[in-house]
Amino acid sequence: MTIREIQEEEEAGRLSPYASFAARSAGREIPEEPCDIRTAYQRDRDRILHSKSFRRLKHKTQVFLAPEGDHYRTRLTHTLEVAQIARTIARALRLNEDLTEAIALGHDLGHTPFGHAGEDALNSVCSGGFAHYRQSVRVVEVLEKKGQGLNLTKEVRDGILNHRTSGHPSTLEGQIVRLSDKIAYINHDIDDAIRAGLMEEERLPREMTDVLGHSVRERLNTLIHDVIANSMNRPAIVMSSDMERAMKSLRVYMFENLYLNPVPKREDHKARALLIDLYHYYMDKPGELPQEYRILMERRGEPEERVVCDYIAGMSDSYAIGVFEELFVPQAWK
Repeated sequence: MTIREIQEEEEAGRLSPYASFAARSAGREIPEEPCDIRTAYQRDRDRILHSKSFRRLKHKTQVFLAPEGDHYRTRLTHTLEVAQIARTIARALRLNEDLTEAIALGHDLGHTPFGHAGEDALNSVCSGGFAHYRQSVRVVEVLEKKGQGLNLTKEVRDGILNHRTSGHPSTLEGQIVRLSDKIAYINHDIDDAIRAGLMEEERLPREMTDVLGHSVRERLNTLIHDVIANSMNRPAIVMSSDMERAMKSLRVYMFENLYLNPVPKREDHKARALLIDLYHYYMDKPGELPQEYRILMERRGEPEERVVCDYIAGMSDSYAIGVFEELFVPQAWK
């Protein structure tokens, strides 16, 4: 018996009947020989963790574009915080931690440089539209490994696609990540906004903080405990109605006071213009795309505008700025 088979037997005896069992996975698009050490979901987690797209998240904006200071969140630190929250909930509910972690680590792989400003920019110019959750799936199915993709299990791809607010994950592990993403970004974005001097804990609406807690730490603790208490031994991941109402109200408050605040967003119009200029440049000169992207058009017949979006979406903030300067900013003669 292999180590993987031992682990699969342990899952069968330890996990909740509502868990997703690795041995019962719906499998991969391209069948593979199982690993002798790792379960299918452990293998998926490792593939995501070692991908180029995952590494680039460390230089992609979460909320604050190119902030001065070491402690503001990036897309990578947000991803790790989502994974930690999600694993805590999954372990308490005796659900599959490996599947939960794989979905969490992969959920934002398709995010553009400059956060949602970049996503809006590409969505405005690409006729097929652009959404980061669909792009995240495209990254793992098509773009990684020079067009081969990571060949992840169906359950992981489903969780990545459906992590958005309107999504409906087919597994409880996917439902955990969907909720953990909101718990993480709402509270950690408040922490960053306080650090930036744009918010004060004492000025947050009391009708929300009296329910959720009066610090980031209290709110995280309250929300995680509430999800666990209301989802234990149930076929759904849910919160109490009071807690859900308070969190939704806090999310609305964050949109009104941070996400749409002109102070942290004052550079967004530049970021949008930069990416739109890059899009039009490469649409006019697709031959200047890196070879791995040209191959997608030449060998797979991928539409030019989709591949141009793939290239731009994969850029880090600093790389996008560097490419723009190289293409559009005159250089001093040497």
